[in-house]
Amino acid sequence: MGVASKAQTNPSVGTEGYKKKKHIEQIRTMLSYPEIICIYMAYCIILIFGLAREWVSKSMVLLGLKQNPFAAPKGYASLFKDLEYFWLRRFYQRCRDCFERPIASCAGTWIDVMDRTSPDENTSYQYTGTKSRVLNLGSYNYLGFAETTGPVIESVAESIQKYGVCSGSPTVEAGRCDVVEELEKMIADFVGKPAAIVFGMGYATNSTTIPTICGGRGTLIISDTLNHNSIVAGARDSGAIIRTFKHNNTHDLERVLRAAIVEGQPRTHRQWKKIVIIVEGIYSMEGEICALPEIVALKKKYKAYLYVDEAHSIGALGNTGRGVCEHWGVNPADIDILMGTFTKAFGSVGGYIAADKAYIDYMRKTSYGQIYCSSMSAPCAQQALAALKVIAHTEDGKRRIKQLHDNSNYFRSRLLALGLCVFGDNDSPVVPMMLFHIAKIAAVSRLMLERGLAVVVVGFPVTPMILSRVRFCISAGHTREDIDIAVNKISEVGDIALLKYDSYKVQE
Repeated sequence: MGVASKAQTNPSVGTEGYKKKKHIEQIRTMLSYPEIICIYMAYCIILIFGLAREWVSKSMVLLGLKQNPFAAPKGYASLFKDLEYFWLRRFYQRCRDCFERPIASCAGTWIDVMDRTSPDENTSYQYTGTKSRVLNLGSYNYLGFAETTGPVIESVAESIQKYGVCSGSPTVEAGRCDVVEELEKMIADFVGKPAAIVFGMGYATNSTTIPTICGGRGTLIISDTLNHNSIVAGARDSGAIIRTFKHNNTHDLERVLRAAIVEGQPRTHRQWKKIVIIVEGIYSMEGEICALPEIVALKKKYKAYLYVDEAHSIGALGNTGRGVCEHWGVNPADIDILMGTFTKAFGSVGGYIAADKAYIDYMRKTSYGQIYCSSMSAPCAQQALAALKVIAHTEDGKRRIKQLHDNSNYFRSRLLALGLCVFGDNDSPVVPMMLFHIAKIAAVSRLMLERGLAVVVVGFPVTPMILSRVRFCISAGHTREDIDIAVNKISEVGDIALLKYDSYKVQE
Protein backbone atom coordinates (compact mmCIF):
# COMPACT_ATOMS: atom_id res chain seq x y z
CA MET A 1 0.00 0.00 0.00
CA GLY A 2 1.46 3.36 -0.97
CA VAL A 3 1.98 6.19 1.48
CA ALA A 4 -0.46 8.38 -0.42
CA SER A 5 -3.26 5.91 0.23
CA LYS A 6 -2.52 6.13 3.94
CA ALA A 7 -2.59 9.92 3.88
CA GLN A 8 -4.27 11.85 6.60
CA THR A 9 -7.68 13.14 5.51
CA ASN A 10 -8.53 15.33 8.49
CA PRO A 11 -10.12 18.51 7.06
CA SER A 12 -8.55 20.58 9.83
CA VAL A 13 -5.25 20.46 7.99
CA GLY A 14 -6.63 21.78 4.71
CA THR A 15 -5.04 24.82 3.14
CA GLU A 16 -7.96 27.08 4.04
CA GLY A 17 -7.61 26.25 7.73
CA TYR A 18 -3.87 26.69 7.39
CA LYS A 19 -4.21 30.27 6.15
CA LYS A 20 -6.33 31.30 9.13
CA LYS A 21 -3.69 30.39 11.69
CA LYS A 22 -1.34 32.86 13.33
CA HIS A 23 2.04 32.84 11.60
CA ILE A 24 5.35 34.65 11.90
CA GLU A 25 4.58 37.18 9.16
CA GLN A 26 1.44 38.20 11.07
CA ILE A 27 3.39 38.47 14.33
CA ARG A 28 5.31 41.42 12.87
CA THR A 29 2.07 43.38 12.61
CA MET A 30 1.44 43.05 16.35
CA LEU A 31 4.11 45.55 17.33
CA SER A 32 3.38 49.26 17.24
CA TYR A 33 6.05 51.76 16.17
CA PRO A 34 6.74 52.92 19.77
CA GLU A 35 7.32 49.29 20.80
CA ILE A 36 9.66 48.69 17.87
CA ILE A 37 11.56 51.86 18.79
CA CYS A 38 11.91 50.63 22.39
CA ILE A 39 13.33 47.30 21.19
CA TYR A 40 15.92 49.02 19.00
CA MET A 41 16.74 51.45 21.81
CA ALA A 42 17.60 48.47 24.03
CA TYR A 43 20.07 47.24 21.39
CA CYS A 44 21.51 50.76 21.13
CA ILE A 45 22.00 50.98 24.90
CA ILE A 46 23.84 47.66 24.97
CA LEU A 47 25.90 48.78 21.98
CA ILE A 48 26.87 52.07 23.61
CA PHE A 49 27.90 50.42 26.88
CA GLY A 50 29.72 47.71 24.93
CA LEU A 51 31.70 50.29 22.95
CA ALA A 52 32.53 52.15 26.14
CA ARG A 53 33.82 49.00 27.83
CA GLU A 54 35.77 48.10 24.70
CA TRP A 55 37.41 51.55 24.70
CA VAL A 56 38.35 51.22 28.38
CA SER A 57 39.74 47.72 27.79
CA LYS A 58 41.86 48.84 24.83
CA SER A 59 43.12 51.84 26.80
CA MET A 60 44.24 49.59 29.64
CA VAL A 61 46.05 47.36 27.13
CA LEU A 62 47.85 50.37 25.63
CA LEU A 63 48.84 51.59 29.10
CA GLY A 64 50.22 48.17 29.97
CA LEU A 65 47.71 47.61 32.76
CA LYS A 66 46.38 44.39 31.23
CA GLN A 67 47.16 42.00 28.41
CA ASN A 68 44.99 41.27 25.41
CA PRO A 69 44.76 37.46 25.13
CA PHE A 70 43.42 37.78 21.58
CA ALA A 71 46.14 40.07 20.26
CA ALA A 72 47.89 38.91 17.08
CA PRO A 73 51.68 38.36 17.18
CA LYS A 74 53.74 41.33 16.05
CA GLY A 75 53.71 41.62 12.27
CA TYR A 76 50.65 39.36 11.85
CA ALA A 77 47.09 40.26 10.98
CA SER A 78 44.39 39.32 13.48
CA LEU A 79 42.63 36.01 12.95
CA PHE A 80 39.50 37.43 14.57
CA LYS A 81 36.82 39.47 12.85
CA ASP A 82 36.47 42.65 14.88
CA LEU A 83 32.67 42.91 14.65
CA GLU A 84 32.04 39.24 15.54
CA TYR A 85 34.57 39.43 18.35
CA PHE A 86 32.85 42.54 19.71
CA TRP A 87 29.43 40.87 19.49
CA LEU A 88 30.61 37.77 21.32
CA ARG A 89 32.31 39.72 24.13
CA ARG A 90 29.85 42.53 24.68
CA PHE A 91 26.50 40.99 23.70
CA TYR A 92 26.62 37.20 23.85
CA GLN A 93 28.84 36.93 26.92
CA ARG A 94 26.33 38.88 29.00
CA CYS A 95 23.86 36.02 28.62
CA ARG A 96 26.24 33.13 27.95
CA ASP A 97 25.01 31.37 31.09
CA CYS A 98 21.67 30.86 29.28
CA PHE A 99 23.44 28.68 26.73
CA GLU A 100 26.05 25.90 26.76
CA ARG A 101 24.46 24.45 29.90
CA PRO A 102 26.03 21.03 30.55
CA ILE A 103 23.74 18.17 31.54
CA ALA A 104 24.67 15.02 33.44
CA SER A 105 21.90 12.67 32.35
CA CYS A 106 20.07 11.27 29.36
CA ALA A 107 18.40 14.07 27.37
CA GLY A 108 14.94 12.72 28.14
CA THR A 109 11.81 14.27 29.60
CA TRP A 110 13.58 15.25 32.82
CA ILE A 111 17.29 16.11 32.85
CA ASP A 112 20.01 16.91 35.39
CA VAL A 113 21.64 20.28 34.74
CA MET A 114 25.05 20.81 36.35
CA ASP A 115 25.00 23.85 38.64
CA ARG A 116 27.71 26.44 38.04
CA THR A 117 28.73 29.97 38.96
CA SER A 118 30.91 32.53 37.19
CA PRO A 119 33.34 34.83 39.01
CA ASP A 120 34.22 36.83 35.88
CA GLU A 121 30.98 37.70 34.06
CA ASN A 122 30.59 34.40 32.18
CA THR A 123 34.17 34.27 30.92
CA SER A 124 34.71 31.06 32.86
CA TYR A 125 32.63 28.82 35.11
CA GLN A 126 33.12 27.02 38.40
CA TYR A 127 31.01 23.92 39.03
CA THR A 128 29.48 23.52 42.46
CA GLY A 129 29.25 19.73 42.26
CA THR A 130 25.46 19.78 42.53
CA LYS A 131 22.77 19.17 39.92
CA SER A 132 19.29 20.53 39.32
CA ARG A 133 16.52 18.22 38.15
CA VAL A 134 14.51 20.13 35.53
CA LEU A 135 11.77 19.47 32.98
CA ASN A 136 13.23 19.35 29.49
CA LEU A 137 11.39 21.61 27.03
CA GLY A 138 14.36 22.24 24.76
CA SER A 139 15.49 18.92 23.23
CA TYR A 140 14.32 17.40 19.94
CA ASN A 141 13.19 14.24 21.71
CA TYR A 142 9.90 14.25 19.83
CA LEU A 143 8.92 10.59 20.19
CA GLY A 144 10.68 9.98 23.49
CA PHE A 145 13.42 7.64 22.20
CA ALA A 146 16.08 9.40 24.29
CA GLU A 147 15.81 6.75 26.97
CA THR A 148 18.13 4.43 28.86
CA THR A 149 15.86 1.38 29.04
CA GLY A 150 13.76 -0.57 26.58
CA PRO A 151 14.25 -2.68 23.45
CA VAL A 152 15.66 0.17 21.33
CA ILE A 153 18.59 0.98 23.61
CA GLU A 154 19.18 -2.73 24.28
CA SER A 155 19.64 -3.37 20.55
CA VAL A 156 22.09 -0.45 20.42
CA ALA A 157 24.13 -1.97 23.27
CA GLU A 158 24.29 -5.26 21.37
CA SER A 159 25.45 -3.49 18.21
CA ILE A 160 28.29 -1.84 20.14
CA GLN A 161 29.52 -5.26 21.19
CA LYS A 162 29.34 -6.49 17.60
CA TYR A 163 30.53 -3.46 15.58
CA GLY A 164 32.31 -1.11 18.00
CA VAL A 165 31.54 2.57 18.40
CA CYS A 166 32.66 4.09 15.09
CA SER A 167 32.99 3.31 11.41
CA GLY A 168 36.46 4.81 10.99
CA SER A 169 36.04 5.29 7.25
CA PRO A 170 33.96 7.05 4.58
CA THR A 171 31.15 5.11 2.97
CA VAL A 172 32.97 4.71 -0.35
CA GLU A 173 35.90 2.97 1.37
CA ALA A 174 35.27 0.65 4.32
CA GLY A 175 32.58 2.53 6.26
CA ARG A 176 29.51 0.66 5.08
CA CYS A 177 27.86 -2.07 7.16
CA ASP A 178 24.73 -4.19 7.00
CA VAL A 179 22.90 -2.08 9.61
CA VAL A 180 23.27 1.04 7.46
CA GLU A 181 22.08 -0.86 4.39
CA GLU A 182 18.99 -2.08 6.22
CA LEU A 183 18.32 1.44 7.50
CA GLU A 184 18.51 2.85 3.97
CA LYS A 185 16.07 0.29 2.63
CA MET A 186 13.62 0.75 5.48
CA ILE A 187 13.61 4.56 5.49
CA ALA A 188 13.05 4.58 1.71
CA ASP A 189 10.06 2.28 2.10
CA PHE A 190 8.78 4.29 5.08
CA VAL A 191 8.68 7.61 3.22
CA GLY A 192 7.47 6.07 -0.04
CA LYS A 193 10.57 6.44 -2.21
CA PRO A 194 12.43 3.84 -4.31
CA ALA A 195 15.82 4.36 -2.62
CA ALA A 196 17.63 6.27 0.10
CA ILE A 197 21.15 7.15 1.20
CA VAL A 198 22.29 7.76 4.79
CA PHE A 199 24.75 10.42 6.02
CA GLY A 200 26.58 10.55 9.34
CA MET A 201 25.54 14.11 10.18
CA GLY A 202 22.21 15.88 9.75
CA TYR A 203 23.71 19.27 8.87
CA ALA A 204 26.04 17.67 6.33
CA THR A 205 23.11 15.90 4.68
CA ASN A 206 21.95 19.25 3.31
CA SER A 207 25.28 21.02 3.01
CA THR A 208 26.91 18.20 0.99
CA THR A 209 23.89 17.05 -1.01
CA ILE A 210 22.58 20.35 -2.37
CA PRO A 211 25.89 21.13 -4.15
CA THR A 212 25.72 17.68 -5.75
CA ILE A 213 22.19 18.21 -7.04
CA CYS A 214 22.36 21.91 -7.85
CA GLY A 215 26.01 22.38 -8.75
CA GLY A 216 27.12 24.00 -11.98
CA ARG A 217 26.13 27.00 -14.02
CA GLY A 218 22.62 27.44 -15.24
CA THR A 219 20.93 26.20 -12.06
CA LEU A 220 18.54 28.37 -10.07
CA ILE A 221 17.74 27.63 -6.42
CA ILE A 222 14.53 29.19 -5.07
CA SER A 223 14.68 29.01 -1.30
CA ASP A 224 12.31 29.99 1.49
CA THR A 225 13.70 32.99 3.36
CA LEU A 226 13.57 31.10 6.68
CA ASN A 227 15.24 27.88 5.54
CA HIS A 228 17.79 26.32 7.89
CA ASN A 229 21.44 27.36 7.77
CA SER A 230 22.46 23.94 6.43
CA ILE A 231 20.34 24.64 3.34
CA VAL A 232 21.85 28.11 3.03
CA ALA A 233 25.38 26.69 3.29
CA GLY A 234 24.67 23.99 0.72
CA ALA A 235 23.05 26.44 -1.70
CA ARG A 236 25.97 28.87 -1.47
CA ASP A 237 28.49 26.08 -1.90
CA SER A 238 26.71 24.80 -5.01
CA GLY A 239 27.64 27.81 -7.14
CA ALA A 240 24.05 28.09 -8.35
CA ILE A 241 22.16 31.37 -8.55
CA ILE A 242 19.95 31.78 -5.46
CA ARG A 243 16.61 33.56 -5.24
CA THR A 244 14.38 33.67 -2.17
CA PHE A 245 10.64 33.96 -1.66
CA LYS A 246 8.72 35.24 1.34
CA HIS A 247 8.35 32.65 4.05
CA ASN A 248 5.71 30.04 3.17
CA ASN A 249 4.10 32.48 0.75
CA THR A 250 3.07 30.58 -2.37
CA HIS A 251 1.96 33.74 -4.16
CA ASP A 252 5.45 35.17 -3.83
CA LEU A 253 6.94 31.82 -4.84
CA GLU A 254 4.92 31.93 -8.06
CA ARG A 255 6.06 35.50 -8.68
CA VAL A 256 9.71 34.43 -8.36
CA LEU A 257 9.15 31.40 -10.59
CA ARG A 258 7.45 33.45 -13.31
CA ALA A 259 10.16 36.11 -13.23
CA ALA A 260 12.91 33.47 -13.43
CA ILE A 261 11.32 31.80 -16.45
CA VAL A 262 10.60 35.06 -18.26
CA GLU A 263 13.97 36.73 -17.61
CA GLY A 264 16.20 33.67 -17.76
CA GLN A 265 19.83 33.69 -16.60
CA PRO A 266 21.61 36.94 -15.70
CA ARG A 267 23.26 38.79 -18.62
CA THR A 268 22.68 36.08 -21.24
CA HIS A 269 18.94 35.62 -20.55
CA ARG A 270 19.23 32.01 -21.62
CA GLN A 271 16.82 29.49 -20.16
CA TRP A 272 17.73 27.97 -16.83
CA LYS A 273 19.02 24.41 -17.10
CA LYS A 274 17.02 23.53 -14.00
CA ILE A 275 15.12 25.26 -11.21
CA VAL A 276 15.07 23.72 -7.72
CA ILE A 277 12.61 24.83 -5.02
CA ILE A 278 13.80 24.13 -1.47
CA VAL A 279 11.46 24.22 1.54
CA GLU A 280 11.18 22.64 4.99
CA GLY A 281 8.41 20.38 6.29
CA ILE A 282 8.35 22.12 9.71
CA TYR A 283 10.34 25.33 10.14
CA SER A 284 12.41 24.85 13.26
CA MET A 285 12.20 28.40 14.63
CA GLU A 286 8.57 29.04 13.70
CA GLY A 287 6.83 25.70 14.26
CA GLU A 288 5.03 26.23 10.96
CA ILE A 289 4.21 23.53 8.42
CA CYS A 290 4.94 24.31 4.78
CA ALA A 291 2.01 24.76 2.39
CA LEU A 292 3.03 21.65 0.50
CA PRO A 293 -0.05 21.07 -1.73
CA GLU A 294 0.20 24.57 -3.21
CA ILE A 295 3.98 24.29 -3.61
CA VAL A 296 3.62 20.95 -5.41
CA ALA A 297 1.03 22.51 -7.74
CA LEU A 298 3.46 25.32 -8.61
CA LYS A 299 6.30 22.85 -9.04
CA LYS A 300 4.27 20.93 -11.61
CA LYS A 301 2.96 24.05 -13.32
CA TYR A 302 6.42 25.53 -13.91
CA LYS A 303 8.35 22.24 -14.32
CA ALA A 304 10.68 22.82 -11.36
CA TYR A 305 12.25 20.29 -9.01
CA LEU A 306 11.20 20.19 -5.36
CA TYR A 307 13.52 19.46 -2.41
CA VAL A 308 11.79 19.09 0.99
CA ASP A 309 13.76 19.11 4.26
CA GLU A 310 11.87 16.93 6.75
CA ALA A 311 14.31 17.24 9.63
CA HIS A 312 11.57 18.23 12.08
CA SER A 313 8.54 16.68 10.37
CA ILE A 314 9.57 13.06 9.77
CA GLY A 315 8.24 10.96 12.64
CA ALA A 316 6.36 13.96 14.02
CA LEU A 317 3.67 14.67 11.41
CA GLY A 318 0.98 12.41 10.00
CA ASN A 319 -1.06 9.67 11.63
CA THR A 320 1.77 7.17 11.16
CA GLY A 321 4.70 9.61 11.41
CA ARG A 322 5.52 9.62 7.70
CA GLY A 323 5.96 13.37 7.66
CA VAL A 324 4.62 16.36 5.82
CA CYS A 325 3.46 14.37 2.77
CA GLU A 326 1.17 12.26 4.94
CA HIS A 327 0.03 15.32 6.89
CA TRP A 328 -1.23 17.01 3.72
CA GLY A 329 -2.18 13.87 1.78
CA VAL A 330 0.45 14.56 -0.90
CA ASN A 331 1.87 11.66 -2.92
CA PRO A 332 5.63 11.34 -2.15
CA ALA A 333 6.19 10.69 -5.86
CA ASP A 334 5.41 14.40 -6.41
CA ILE A 335 8.48 15.34 -4.35
CA ASP A 336 11.78 14.90 -6.18
CA ILE A 337 14.06 14.88 -3.11
CA LEU A 338 12.97 14.08 0.45
CA MET A 339 15.58 14.87 3.07
CA GLY A 340 15.30 14.06 6.77
CA THR A 341 17.37 13.57 9.90
CA PHE A 342 17.53 10.92 12.60
CA THR A 343 18.44 13.46 15.30
CA LYS A 344 14.89 14.45 16.25
CA ALA A 345 12.14 11.85 16.30
CA PHE A 346 14.53 8.88 16.17
CA GLY A 347 16.89 9.89 18.98
CA SER A 348 20.04 9.22 16.93
CA VAL A 349 22.36 11.19 14.64
CA GLY A 350 22.77 11.62 10.90
CA GLY A 351 20.34 12.11 8.07
CA TYR A 352 19.06 10.63 4.83
CA ILE A 353 18.12 11.54 1.27
CA ALA A 354 15.25 9.60 -0.33
CA ALA A 355 14.64 9.83 -4.07
CA ASP A 356 14.60 7.82 -7.28
CA LYS A 357 17.30 5.16 -7.47
CA ALA A 358 19.17 6.97 -10.26
CA TYR A 359 19.54 10.08 -8.06
CA ILE A 360 20.72 8.02 -5.10
CA ASP A 361 23.30 6.11 -7.15
CA TYR A 362 24.59 9.43 -8.50
CA MET A 363 24.92 10.88 -4.98
CA ARG A 364 26.84 7.86 -3.71
CA LYS A 365 29.59 8.60 -6.23
CA THR A 366 29.60 12.41 -6.16
CA SER A 367 28.52 13.75 -2.74
CA TYR A 368 31.54 14.62 -0.62
CA GLY A 369 29.42 13.69 2.40
CA GLN A 370 29.86 10.12 1.15
CA ILE A 371 33.40 10.41 -0.22
CA TYR A 372 35.23 12.30 2.53
CA CYS A 373 33.10 12.16 5.71
CA SER A 374 33.05 9.20 8.07
CA SER A 375 29.92 7.15 7.61
CA MET A 376 27.27 6.72 10.28
CA SER A 377 28.49 4.31 12.94
CA ALA A 378 26.64 1.02 13.36
CA PRO A 379 25.30 1.79 16.89
CA CYS A 380 23.86 5.12 15.71
CA ALA A 381 22.34 3.42 12.68
CA GLN A 382 20.92 0.73 14.96
CA GLN A 383 19.29 3.37 17.17
CA ALA A 384 17.60 4.95 14.14
CA LEU A 385 16.66 1.55 12.69
CA ALA A 386 15.19 0.22 15.93
CA ALA A 387 13.22 3.42 16.51
CA LEU A 388 11.96 3.30 12.92
CA LYS A 389 10.75 -0.28 13.41
CA VAL A 390 8.85 0.79 16.52
CA ILE A 391 7.24 3.69 14.65
CA ALA A 392 6.34 1.70 11.55
CA HIS A 393 5.28 -1.66 12.95
CA THR A 394 4.12 -1.44 16.56
CA GLU A 395 1.23 -0.09 18.58
CA ASP A 396 3.77 1.64 20.80
CA GLY A 397 4.88 3.69 17.78
CA LYS A 398 1.31 4.74 17.02
CA ARG A 399 0.82 5.63 20.68
CA ARG A 400 3.93 7.81 20.70
CA ILE A 401 2.84 9.72 17.58
CA LYS A 402 -0.66 10.33 18.92
CA GLN A 403 0.76 11.34 22.30
CA LEU A 404 3.07 13.84 20.61
CA HIS A 405 0.20 15.44 18.69
CA ASP A 406 -2.01 15.55 21.78
CA ASN A 407 0.76 17.02 23.94
CA SER A 408 1.73 19.64 21.35
CA ASN A 409 -1.83 20.82 20.73
CA TYR A 410 -2.71 20.82 24.45
CA PHE A 411 0.43 22.76 25.36
CA ARG A 412 -0.14 25.32 22.59
CA SER A 413 -3.80 25.81 23.51
CA ARG A 414 -2.98 26.29 27.21
CA LEU A 415 -0.39 28.97 26.44
CA LEU A 416 -2.78 30.78 24.09
CA ALA A 417 -5.48 30.71 26.78
CA LEU A 418 -3.07 32.48 29.13
CA GLY A 419 -2.66 35.36 26.66
CA LEU A 420 0.90 34.43 25.70
CA CYS A 421 1.94 35.18 22.13
CA VAL A 422 2.33 31.72 20.60
CA PHE A 423 2.32 30.89 16.90
CA GLY A 424 2.80 27.96 14.56
CA ASP A 425 0.58 25.10 13.40
CA ASN A 426 -1.34 22.38 15.21
CA ASP A 427 0.45 19.01 15.47
CA SER A 428 3.85 20.73 15.23
CA PRO A 429 6.06 19.77 18.20
CA VAL A 430 7.86 23.12 17.91
CA VAL A 431 5.97 25.80 19.86
CA PRO A 432 7.56 29.28 19.75
CA MET A 433 6.53 31.97 22.24
CA MET A 434 7.40 35.58 21.52
CA LEU A 435 9.57 37.69 23.82
CA PHE A 436 10.26 40.57 21.40
CA HIS A 437 12.61 42.51 23.73
CA ILE A 438 16.30 41.57 23.92
CA ALA A 439 16.41 42.13 27.69
CA LYS A 440 13.82 39.39 28.17
CA ILE A 441 15.97 36.71 26.50
CA ALA A 442 18.32 36.21 29.45
CA ALA A 443 15.72 37.12 32.07
CA VAL A 444 13.18 34.55 30.89
CA SER A 445 15.78 31.79 30.52
CA ARG A 446 17.07 32.34 34.07
CA LEU A 447 13.58 32.60 35.54
CA MET A 448 12.57 29.37 33.82
CA LEU A 449 15.63 27.52 35.11
CA GLU A 450 14.97 28.77 38.65
CA ARG A 451 11.51 27.20 38.38
CA GLY A 452 12.80 23.89 37.07
CA LEU A 453 12.29 24.35 33.32
CA ALA A 454 15.01 23.93 30.70
CA VAL A 455 14.12 26.01 27.64
CA VAL A 456 15.81 27.39 24.53
CA VAL A 457 15.79 31.17 24.04
CA VAL A 458 16.57 32.61 20.63
CA GLY A 459 17.45 36.12 19.49
CA PHE A 460 19.45 38.10 16.95
CA PRO A 461 21.27 37.12 14.73
CA VAL A 462 19.36 33.81 14.59
CA THR A 463 16.08 35.74 14.43
CA PRO A 464 15.31 39.32 13.36
CA MET A 465 16.09 41.90 16.06
CA ILE A 466 12.45 42.49 16.97
CA LEU A 467 11.39 38.83 17.01
CA SER A 468 13.24 37.25 19.96
CA ARG A 469 11.46 34.17 21.28
CA VAL A 470 11.43 31.04 23.41
CA ARG A 471 11.30 27.81 21.42
CA PHE A 472 9.58 24.98 23.27
CA CYS A 473 10.02 21.43 21.95
CA ILE A 474 7.34 19.01 23.08
CA SER A 475 7.87 15.26 23.42
CA ALA A 476 5.68 12.17 23.49
CA GLY A 477 7.54 11.41 26.72
CA HIS A 478 5.85 14.31 28.49
CA THR A 479 2.85 13.38 30.59
CA ARG A 480 -0.19 15.61 30.95
CA GLU A 481 1.01 16.33 34.50
CA ASP A 482 4.42 17.45 33.14
CA ILE A 483 2.75 19.84 30.72
CA ASP A 484 0.45 21.27 33.40
CA ILE A 485 3.47 21.86 35.64
CA ALA A 486 5.29 23.57 32.78
CA VAL A 487 2.31 25.77 31.84
CA ASN A 488 1.83 26.95 35.42
CA LYS A 489 5.48 27.90 35.76
CA ILE A 490 5.52 29.58 32.33
CA SER A 491 2.48 31.57 33.44
CA GLU A 492 4.42 32.75 36.52
CA VAL A 493 7.32 33.86 34.34
CA GLY A 494 4.89 35.49 31.92
CA ASP A 495 3.48 37.63 34.74
CA ILE A 496 6.96 38.64 35.93
CA ALA A 497 8.41 39.37 32.49
CA LEU A 498 5.19 40.86 31.06
CA LEU A 499 4.88 38.28 28.29
CA LYS A 500 1.08 38.06 28.17
CA TYR A 501 0.48 40.20 25.13
CA ASP A 502 -3.26 39.51 25.23
CA SER A 503 -4.13 43.03 24.11
CA TYR A 504 -2.60 42.42 20.68
CA LYS A 505 -4.85 41.51 17.80
CA VAL A 506 -3.53 39.62 14.80
CA GLN A 507 -4.63 41.01 11.47
CA GLU A 508 -6.49 38.26 9.66
